Amino acid sequence: MGVDRARLDLAGTRDFATAGAGQRRRARLTAYTRGVLTQVWQEAQPPAAGVALAVVGGIARGDSGPLSDYDVVLLHDGRGPHDLPGFADRVWYPLWDKGIRLDHSVRTPKQCRATAADDLTAAIGLLDIEHVNGDPLLVAQVRQDIAHDWRANSRRRLPELLESVQTRHRRHGDLTHDLEPDLKEAAGGLRDMTVLRALAATWLADRPHGAVDTAYARLLDVRDALHVVTGRGRDRLTRQEQDAVAALLGDDDADALLTSVVQAGRAIAHALEDTARRAGQSQRARTLRTGPRRPVLHPLGHGLYRHDGEVVLGRREVGGGGPLTVLRAAGAAARHGLPLGPATVANLTDPMPVPPAPWPEQVRETFVDLLAAGAGLPQVWETLDLAGVVGAWLPEWAAVRSRPQRNPVHRHTVDRHLVETVVRAAALRHRVRRPDLLLVAALLHDIGKIAGVHDHAVEGAPVAGNVARRMGYPPEDVRTVELLVREHLTAVDLATRRDPDDPATVHALVTAVAERADLLELLVALTEADALAAGPQAWTAWRAELVHRLAQHGRAALSGRHPAAPECVEPLGAQIRARVGAGAPYVLVTATASGAIVRIADRDRPGLFAHSAAVLASFGMTVRAARIRTTGGIAHNTWRVEAPLADLPDAEQLGRRLREGVPRRERATAPPRRAYGSPPSRATLVPAGSEDALVIEVCAQDRPGLLGDLGETFAAHRLAIRSAHVATYAGQTLDTFYAVPVDGRPPAPPEVARIIAALIDACDGAPAG
Repeated sequence: MGVDRARLDLAGTRDFATAGAGQRRRARLTAYTRGVLTQVWQEAQPPAAGVALAVVGGIARGDSGPLSDYDVVLLHDGRGPHDLPGFADRVWYPLWDKGIRLDHSVRTPKQCRATAADDLTAAIGLLDIEHVNGDPLLVAQVRQDIAHDWRANSRRRLPELLESVQTRHRRHGDLTHDLEPDLKEAAGGLRDMTVLRALAATWLADRPHGAVDTAYARLLDVRDALHVVTGRGRDRLTRQEQDAVAALLGDDDADALLTSVVQAGRAIAHALEDTARRAGQSQRARTLRTGPRRPVLHPLGHGLYRHDGEVVLGRREVGGGGPLTVLRAAGAAARHGLPLGPATVANLTDPMPVPPAPWPEQVRETFVDLLAAGAGLPQVWETLDLAGVVGAWLPEWAAVRSRPQRNPVHRHTVDRHLVETVVRAAALRHRVRRPDLLLVAALLHDIGKIAGVHDHAVEGAPVAGNVARRMGYPPEDVRTVELLVREHLTAVDLATRRDPDDPATVHALVTAVAERADLLELLVALTEADALAAGPQAWTAWRAELVHRLAQHGRAALSGRHPAAPECVEPLGAQIRARVGAGAPYVLVTATASGAIVRIADRDRPGLFAHSAAVLASFGMTVRAARIRTTGGIAHNTWRVEAPLADLPDAEQLGRRLREGVPRRERATAPPRRAYGSPPSRATLVPAGSEDALVIEVCAQDRPGLLGDLGETFAAHRLAIRSAHVATYAGQTLDTFYAVPVDGRPPAPPEVARIIAALIDACDGAPAG
């Protein structure tokens, strides 16, 4: 099927960035659409009476996009001798010939009513039905019947409607989280506004206006621009179209576009949640009402009450009460997992109460109590943010509000990630002596993640310090918050990109926390909370183990104790030693939650690391870390790998392949062509990374066999790998190798440069040598 070029041309490309242009554009499109339908109707030679053409959906509401479907209903009274099939074809076929996507039906008013009773989607659509041509009384009858039935059956339909919304959200995602959002079907999308209108049509709740209408108009503008850019009636805003859509709308870049989409989605989602709750309350009140009844209030303290599933103000507190009342209400709601009622929020924020700087101690302590509330915090924080409280109290929040994170590890926008980190930190606060500073640092650790900033931790530290100072913390505490924000990535970077058992790595961690044990515990807790909030990829079992092992070494160093010896293969018995000496490797496979620990003992020789890596890769295992120890001419290699438990080879299979080599048919293929836009391969020497090893970081596009190729390159330059630390995200690998010269002589700078160049060539598929 073609494209309705006339409608697409009518949308134009010149006025998308002009204020109010969207509404005018959609009015033109609606008028054009009705004109097309009128022309087709007249040319189809309609019967004199008893037939009508009506529209539903976006055309009926006046907000259809340049390439949206035509949702059309041909109504008839069921009495006339009309050749309805023939007449319907004379209406539909000209529309199809124009390249119009058509959703059509032919029904009597009675059939419309029956269909709406059985089909929730049809009922919601028919609530918007509008007359175009023919008998207007038929359309009015359908509109009246559907609206009456919708209100009369609201007790049954409301739960059905809300269940369908949840199902759709699970299927299509969330506009406030997804980097490629579905503008129509996702939570907070255009379809939710249709549901909002349907809730209002029950007469159980009024639908909000103002901010939600502005948000809806923004999503319609983005949808329109997407249709024009792609030339298709698409609703998913994919990455490849975001730059063009942003340019058409006059946004600075794709991030600014996504930020506005997220903000619009948040407003719509919040309005839908509030309206659905209002409708449920009204329905329960109708069901229970047998006469005059007083509201049932359950006291929560400080003049706050739980009423009908919400936290509300008592009569004496209506009219505000200052910052402390806002925080107490928010804290009570978060601790009890309840929302703040809209009337309560309006009373608390009119006028907006802003604490003086520095904040009074009681305000600061109550704010920290809110942060410690746990899982109920995000919902309440969202309410406060949309009401303007967060921006008034923390002006720095505006720079990160709804800001997307184009990082495969993160699942939330920057501001939502900060709140989720606070929730995670609240569960860890028993580990530290200053839980208040942990929570404040968690709230502010990514406050520097704004446009144009290269190192958000460094840039964000003074910003966080200013906030802590405004909160009334003394200078020492302000410095602690600044340090935690500045170093919040240090522990996980050292643990996963360096050897956590190397004294130089431990020294770097201890230096980062100013050689203070209390700061070390705060940093470790913040690290874990940050990773848990980011998503499952950021806090895997192996990452957690490495961070906690490095932290244990740091504790030992700060207390003057010797750090625990790194784990290695258990001492080998005489029989196993004899077996290894005879050329048969010893292999032990221990399953873990995410894969396995593979321990290999074999005769020490150049290229053993590369050979072992190639064998593991041939079984489809992803290497996450490797450690090599050599004693008495026998290499003890410990590999941490990820693989489905069902695919794990046993020790005998691994041992056989270590002896016989990898079959040619199972060897890694040539490296793939570098993906467009991916960074070039690089290898970097880490200065002072270790006292007795060459530490080299390698970043490249990941591929099967890469680790083995790098191992062969080290062996070709007579370097033995002491340990390797591997991380892979979105097809990019960042590997850190601790290499020692086979002959014990450190390589000269020119030789180091040749090694670096050879590693880059190996990443790109050049043979070692």
